[in-house]
Amino acid sequence: MSSPLDKQVATGNSSLLSISFFNDALVEAICLWIDFLMMMFLLLVLANAMQAACHFEPLRMELFHLLALCFSVGIVGGNSTSAPGDVNLGALFNFGSTIGRAAKLAVELAVEDVNSDPRVLAGTRLNLLAQDTKCSGFLGTVQSLQLLEKNVVAIIGPQSSGIAHVVSHVAHELHVPLISFAATDPSLASLEHSYFVRTTQSDYFQMNAIADLVASFGWRVVTAIFVDDDFGRGGINALDDALMKKHIAICSKAAVPPNAETSAINDVLMKVMLMESRIYVVHVNPDSGLKIFSVAKSLGMMAAGYAWIASDWLATVLDSSHPPNADTMELIQGAIALRQHVPDSNLKRAFTARWNNLAQSRNMTSGLNTYALYAYDSVRLAANAIDQLISEGQTFEFSGDPRLKDSNESPLHLSALKYFSGGEKLLEKLLETNFTGLTGLFEFDSNGNLIHPAFDILNIGGTGFRRIGFWSNESGLSVVPPEVLHQKPENASNSTQELYTVIWPGETSTKPRGWVFPINGKPLRIAVPYRTSFKDFVSKDTGPDNAKGYCIDVFKAAVSLLPYPVPYTFVLFGNGSENPSYDDMVEQVSENHFDAAVGDISIVTNRTRFVDFTQPYLESGLVIVASVTRRSSNAWAFLEPFTIKMWCVTGAAFLLVGLVVWILEHRLNNEFRGPPKEQLRTIFWFSFSIMFFAHRESAKSTLTRFVLIVWMFVVLIINSSYTANLTSLLTVQQFSPNIKGLESLISRSDPIGFQVGSFVMDYLIEDLRIDESRLVPLDGPNEYANALDLGPQKGGVAAIVDELPYVELFLSENCRYMTAGPEFTRSGWGFAFPRDSPLAVDLSTALLTLSEKGDLQRIHDKWLTVSECSADDSQFDSNQMRLASFWGLFLICGLTCLVSIVIFFLRVLQQYMKYGGKVGDERSESGGGSIQCTSSFKGLISFVDKKEEDVKKGKKKERPSDKQ
Repeated sequence: MSSPLDKQVATGNSSLLSISFFNDALVEAICLWIDFLMMMFLLLVLANAMQAACHFEPLRMELFHLLALCFSVGIVGGNSTSAPGDVNLGALFNFGSTIGRAAKLAVELAVEDVNSDPRVLAGTRLNLLAQDTKCSGFLGTVQSLQLLEKNVVAIIGPQSSGIAHVVSHVAHELHVPLISFAATDPSLASLEHSYFVRTTQSDYFQMNAIADLVASFGWRVVTAIFVDDDFGRGGINALDDALMKKHIAICSKAAVPPNAETSAINDVLMKVMLMESRIYVVHVNPDSGLKIFSVAKSLGMMAAGYAWIASDWLATVLDSSHPPNADTMELIQGAIALRQHVPDSNLKRAFTARWNNLAQSRNMTSGLNTYALYAYDSVRLAANAIDQLISEGQTFEFSGDPRLKDSNESPLHLSALKYFSGGEKLLEKLLETNFTGLTGLFEFDSNGNLIHPAFDILNIGGTGFRRIGFWSNESGLSVVPPEVLHQKPENASNSTQELYTVIWPGETSTKPRGWVFPINGKPLRIAVPYRTSFKDFVSKDTGPDNAKGYCIDVFKAAVSLLPYPVPYTFVLFGNGSENPSYDDMVEQVSENHFDAAVGDISIVTNRTRFVDFTQPYLESGLVIVASVTRRSSNAWAFLEPFTIKMWCVTGAAFLLVGLVVWILEHRLNNEFRGPPKEQLRTIFWFSFSIMFFAHRESAKSTLTRFVLIVWMFVVLIINSSYTANLTSLLTVQQFSPNIKGLESLISRSDPIGFQVGSFVMDYLIEDLRIDESRLVPLDGPNEYANALDLGPQKGGVAAIVDELPYVELFLSENCRYMTAGPEFTRSGWGFAFPRDSPLAVDLSTALLTLSEKGDLQRIHDKWLTVSECSADDSQFDSNQMRLASFWGLFLICGLTCLVSIVIFFLRVLQQYMKYGGKVGDERSESGGGSIQCTSSFKGLISFVDKKEEDVKKGKKKERPSDKQ
């Protein structure tokens, strides 16, 4: 019993809590008054009509009395029908549990507030009939039947998901809604439980929050620890679905029996500790959850390297224990816990102050948790819906179900269970009602879930906990409160996807790696292809490893770099008579017949759908190997070192240089003068003789020497290149492939060889659309050589398609074959592991370390010999010298000639302008000739043709006359 002071405080606070219902009640009252007036008018008309027809005065008076009575009822009661004096509301939960202790007081306060609020259920009293389930599913089921015997219109509860599964079927048949503030099993939202109304957040949303949290830290596997009942199994199933969407796996599901003793929990955690995952998600009941952390602490599982994520049960325990117990806090240091998010508001602050006052006056040991807030709002929700039914004139009638009959042999009084006629209408009102309660906006979506599901993310540390962020269904992880993000047009902004720093177990801020090799785990069974060819890559060995080769050494070197020991054993895959199918081997890994596959396994698309690969440790790609024929020599082989264009440009350059030299030497050198035919022969002879020996004509002009220096350098380069290339053409074997590349391979109809067991066959058929009848399986280098030597006409193949590492090894011993065209796929070799295996990630890091240190190359050099016959077909391209290789030399030579000619003509023009008009004709002794220059072009040409010596003599003879 509460004191008068408590009732006064409750009444004062109830007015604040129920102000949100006032407007709805006022509108309903106005509508009812209008209905009463219309009814009065109709009755009056009916009375007058009866009086006129029958002239029966007493009947008219009785009708008027009836109208007055209805009017008085409408004024006093505000309804066309009399409201029930009281309505029974059931409550079903465990009074002594962590959730129940707080919920019991919250429900009682809510009923008290409803009965003291004149705006809700005016004239009707809400009677609370509560039953204690005492943590027993059986007793809870029996007591729920006892409640249903008492004509309750709805039940607040049950608290247990297991009891809710059973009672919901009875509630469905009797049309009595169950309003549960604590049954969070997601499967209760199915249509099978149509009369179940959840007034708290479903574990579906909580498990999605945990999945986002795990994904944000980059973990790939977790271990789930849960209580083995409907609540635990339903939550973990939802977690499994949420993690699968993030490509995260639950490697182990550890079920703890309900109300388990410490020894049972110890056995479960001992098995968990032997697993590889160090990320634990704990979903248990608040009353027994701390036992798990106590055992984990004693087993050393709360140290650095571990991560613990608890669902909202842990926050409920901490909120209910105020202040938190020091021993309890010592057990859970570094753990992460979720708590249902309740926005701060005036209603919540007022109720919290009221709760604290009551707790102090009653010496209560339980603090206020979120489930108590939802329990309070659940009662207000029921009262609101009942009030709407009463306002609409709905009667609360209970009738017997003819299917429920008492048996003479059974003491069960099944006939006492009554069918609630207004249950379906009440259920509709419950789902349609919305108001602002202690937990914020209380409204349901189309699926029957409360809108805006959100959770606080707490990090336990020291003597309390701190909030490191939030999660909401709309925005995901964020440090911004969800109610703030709801006001923004785009809630899921990348800038809000963050959390504050976490202090993990062991008082470290370093994020746990999340995975280690299992303690006392069985050695990994690693599949190794039992190859019959190309055994340098991987082959059977008589030693303890049972396998050897390049791939085996790379794997062992990578494992040695891991920060934890990994025991393993190699298992040969194949019969040893032919190379095994690598697709089958990878499939065996995906089906967990093997823990991994190591070997020359190509990383191709169809395999990555089933397994995870490490970082490639060897680059690969498909190439074409074809037979080649020796190119025969011919009479014109000496022309092959240069292309036609190169020959033409070189000849033109010789003529150009000869012409330039003739121009520069014509006025100075008598050897470059004479008849035209003689001068033309001189031009050709002088130009080409430079290539073979010194020319007999001496250069007198400085410009000529400058040109010849550059030209002789060009000639030296051309001569050397021609000699080297001609020697190569005549002494080195030159090959010409029959297949030029991928296009010619596809267009032809010749047979194509491929290596047995590789993915090449599927690639050629599915990707290149090559008919399967053209494909010939081959099993190693010997069959490669035989098939290529025979050729397509004699039952062999025209070409072989295989991966580059095999081709390089094949060509290292067979120089009469070559690759045609470049690689037409890009891939690599890696080690295969089951999906989401953390070992694949760690080995990828180790392989990168091997590559950076150069160890991969050293292992390669140990096993794979350097090819004497290059797999690159560039050596088989035309060796002719092209103009592109010499255009720079020709450009320099041309510029040199141009500059020399320009300087020469500028000098001649200068002489002509200065001396050409003053020098008269000089008659020779024999012909009496003279030097005569005119200003005409013909005179200029004549001047240029004169020797430099004659010009200088003419200038000397003219100087005495000039002085006179």
